[in-house]
Amino acid sequence: MTMRQATSRGTTDVAAASGWTLAFRLARRELRGGFTGFRLMMACLALGVAAIAGIGSFSATIGESLQNDARALLGGDIELRLTQRQAAPEQKAYLAQQGTLSSIATMRAMASTIADQPARRLVELKAVDKAYPLYGEVGLDGAASFADALAPETRNGETLYGAVAQPDLFSLLKLKPGDVVQVGEAKFVLRATLLREPDAAGDVFKLGPSFLVSDAGLKASQLEQPGSLIVYKYRLGLPAGTDLAAWSEQTTRAFPNAAWRIRTLDDGAPGIGQQLDRLNLFFTLIGLTALLVGGIGVANAVKSYLDGKTATIATFKCLGAPSALIFRVYLLQIMVMALGGVALGLIVGAVLPAAGLNAVRDNLSLDVHFGLHAQPLLLAAAYGVLTALAFALWPLARAREVPAAHLFRDLVSPDRVWPRPSLIAATALAGLALAGLAYVSATERQFALWFILAAIATLVVFRLLASVITRAARALGHRLTGASLRWPLFNFALANLHRPGSPAGIILLSFGIGLTVFVTLMQIEGNLNAQISERIPAEAPSYFFVDIQPQQVADFDRIVGGTPGISKLQRMPSLRARIVAINGAEVSEDNVAPEARWAVRSDRGLTYSATMPDGAKVVAGKWWAPDYQGPPLISFDASVAAGMHIGVGDNLTFDVLGRRITATIANLRQVNYTTLSLNFAVIFAPGTLEGAPQTHIATVTATPAAEDVVREAVLSRFPNVTAVSVKDALATAADAFGRIATAARALASLALISGVLVLAGAIAAGRRARIYDAVVLKVLGATRRNLLAAYVVEYAAIGLSASVIAAGLGTLAGWLIVTRIMRADWVFLPGTLVATAAVCTLAVVAFGFVGTWRALGQKASPILRAR
Repeated sequence: MTMRQATSRGTTDVAAASGWTLAFRLARRELRGGFTGFRLMMACLALGVAAIAGIGSFSATIGESLQNDARALLGGDIELRLTQRQAAPEQKAYLAQQGTLSSIATMRAMASTIADQPARRLVELKAVDKAYPLYGEVGLDGAASFADALAPETRNGETLYGAVAQPDLFSLLKLKPGDVVQVGEAKFVLRATLLREPDAAGDVFKLGPSFLVSDAGLKASQLEQPGSLIVYKYRLGLPAGTDLAAWSEQTTRAFPNAAWRIRTLDDGAPGIGQQLDRLNLFFTLIGLTALLVGGIGVANAVKSYLDGKTATIATFKCLGAPSALIFRVYLLQIMVMALGGVALGLIVGAVLPAAGLNAVRDNLSLDVHFGLHAQPLLLAAAYGVLTALAFALWPLARAREVPAAHLFRDLVSPDRVWPRPSLIAATALAGLALAGLAYVSATERQFALWFILAAIATLVVFRLLASVITRAARALGHRLTGASLRWPLFNFALANLHRPGSPAGIILLSFGIGLTVFVTLMQIEGNLNAQISERIPAEAPSYFFVDIQPQQVADFDRIVGGTPGISKLQRMPSLRARIVAINGAEVSEDNVAPEARWAVRSDRGLTYSATMPDGAKVVAGKWWAPDYQGPPLISFDASVAAGMHIGVGDNLTFDVLGRRITATIANLRQVNYTTLSLNFAVIFAPGTLEGAPQTHIATVTATPAAEDVVREAVLSRFPNVTAVSVKDALATAADAFGRIATAARALASLALISGVLVLAGAIAAGRRARIYDAVVLKVLGATRRNLLAAYVVEYAAIGLSASVIAAGLGTLAGWLIVTRIMRADWVFLPGTLVATAAVCTLAVVAFGFVGTWRALGQKASPILRAR
């Protein structure tokens, strides 16, 4: 064999030996030593993956239940909904020919006990026919059957109609089955407790307990008056195999002016579906933040592990091992550990939804069952793997490029070595894939895009600020050292902030990002709580009175005006209409901005007025003259108009109780709905709506002593009128918001826990250096107390810096979300910032103290001999 052949064969053998097979063998041998150095990394990944997998699995479980129970939730295969009017006789006849028809009517009403001083409670009244429910079952306690529970009876020559109600009504009015209550002009005997209402999940926001009666009972109550706010729903059970989309199109063509809203099985509970999607996105992004913080822990763990393998890597290189082989060996080890953390997170996330299923069953009357869902688990796994790659590749690539001789001194004098372009590109690609996955999987991609940009900006800002702080510590340390030697331990603390291997930058990043998210949520929650519990109640009326008939207006004004303690009465006519066309083109949600789509999705309240309402602020155009008589004009909400891309002079077409009216926008108003005064998005000029069936709505502001008096005076005189307590409505809203806020805080806490793990990893990584520093300083005369004081100064400076930066960024993010997205007033909450900053700083100091305490107790002689 020639020398050239031998050389060629040797080169081939080396190339083969440096492949993935050898790398796998070497990695497996090193992994036999255990998970030392990777436990915190695995915990960081597991936390983030568990949060994302748990949120996704919970959402998938609810979504699957909504789909499985779609017919019961909708009440049929098809639902046709009308507001303030029933379907015409020919429409009902057509529907009855198509399949099994069930008709129900829903409204809010007042239920009163039969007594000299009756107790009253707002209820969600639902009048049903004998075919109800087409699908699902009504769960009762105390009656043989639902039909028996609603059947009428005669007592002492008086007809009593049957009713069932949710347990809350019994407890609030101190009732028991068999007691009688009055609703409108009719009396109802409560025959059973309503435990399950199959179609209740479609009603997202309820102000009172459900109260189910027969259609005959509703007729006897005389609550069905022209213009009364009643929703009529016509549900159909269609033959199996019916094409629901084709049926909807056919029915729309048959009755083009019916103006009913047709819902199919795809949106059996649209309110729940929309809220579920938004909460899923919101919580997933918070979980992703925890995972990003964990990614910093991954990078720190990889660097720490490679620092411990410095001699091994240098030996490998000195013996001729290619850099590619070393890279593969440690990449395999790291990814095996990362996959272990991801697997642990998936297990926890998969079983996590089981904890919340009982609450869903109770609150939504939804039949949910625990199950595994592949899609959210695969998505969470992809997030975890991409995070591990994005944060592990850089320290791995850097170790690959450092020459063997430099590796031995890299800890105290790190080389500024950049990875090769291919690995820089791979790191960037992993980061882009992570961002792309968050964007593609989001239900609202614009919100996801803002989150991605904010996450990148936060990482950059904290990295730059960490560099600024370490540079400032270096400059200040040099100045103090040159000026005076009276504070050597303070100088030592400053030196620790900028020394090679200092954990300051890592702690600032990890704690800072987690704390920023936490501060943002606390600021949002604090502002909304302030709106609900402080500002709104201070400005809001005491009661809304609904369904005041036109012939009752004069007496209503007289009764309210004659009640002592009334400070303000505001009353306006109220109608329901739907926007069906914009500038002659049929409405399409695709052409309306997301924040304005609520205005075109269903019927909206509107009014008419000759004069501008109190507090109204016209921002474009002019108000009409008080004696205006001419073509229809409207005043329109400026923010909704911006979402529809229209302005003064454009036209909107409304369906008002079956009649189409086209009106020109005369002016735009800035509407503040948070005041809870009578704010209408649409106000017509005089001369258009006066002849339409209508009721009046009023707000009354009273002293606490006069609230019950005015309510009793109005309701005893007008049984058809409904009183809505603003206090009760706000309590309901606050309760719902509180549950969401609690869940958000719990998830945000995961980001802080990840920061704690990263802190623990950073302290563990520098433990050997700490021990040596402590020993040297002890030899020079320092006491344990002196060293402890120096370390407290160091960690307090890091924690305080992270707190101040996070407080600023979190406050800015909270302000943007509250004022720009939620369009609410902003209240600065310094107490929240101070408390959060103090807790964070103390946490950093405490964990730093625990991590360095053992280092302070090391004896000097063994350490010095080892050196």
